[in-house]
Amino acid sequence: MHLPKFYPLDTKTTIVDGKEKTDTVYHTIPSFKFVNQGGDTISEQHFDKKIFVADFFFTTCPTICPKMSGQMKRIQNAYKKRDDFLIISHSVNPEHDSVSVLAEYAKLYGGISGKWHFVTGKRNDIYTLGVEGYKLAVDEDPRAPGGFLHSEMFVLVDKEKVIRGYYDGTDSVQVDKLIEAIKLLAADYIATKTNTTIIQKH
Repeated sequence: MHLPKFYPLDTKTTIVDGKEKTDTVYHTIPSFKFVNQGGDTISEQHFDKKIFVADFFFTTCPTICPKMSGQMKRIQNAYKKRDDFLIISHSVNPEHDSVSVLAEYAKLYGGISGKWHFVTGKRNDIYTLGVEGYKLAVDEDPRAPGGFLHSEMFVLVDKEKVIRGYYDGTDSVQVDKLIEAIKLLAADYIATKTNTTIIQKH
């Protein structure tokens, strides 16, 4: 079983061994720069050649965020020994969620330093990344609980920064599927690497 790729943008035609080959070009997560709970600057380069899961939250969220963070902890613990796996949680209330506030929140949910990044930054940068990068709803809304609107979805992203799936972060069954999907995606990379090695030897 192979996971789907989301948001095809274009096709690219190349000549390989004298034969025409057409590949689909997919949307990728764009560049970004934020600060995590340890005060470190985190950019898209930290996720080069990494499988990662992303979501949006805020520390004073009275509804879905605690449930989402609890489920994200399950994912972290399932793959905490994988060097090629990371998590990034973006605050939609960066004015309140300072580095020290994020550090306390990370501690509350057992976030492992270097594995699970809780990030803050310029509000416009975070919202633009949410909408245009991850294709999720992110907005300030005084009618929403806590004053902010954000998706409950966890986004699975591969090592090329292509989106490979959306999973409801409030639903433990959906999160079980995400944990399995990460395993499948990692296995695909191992299989591809093995096949490439075999071809090179021949």
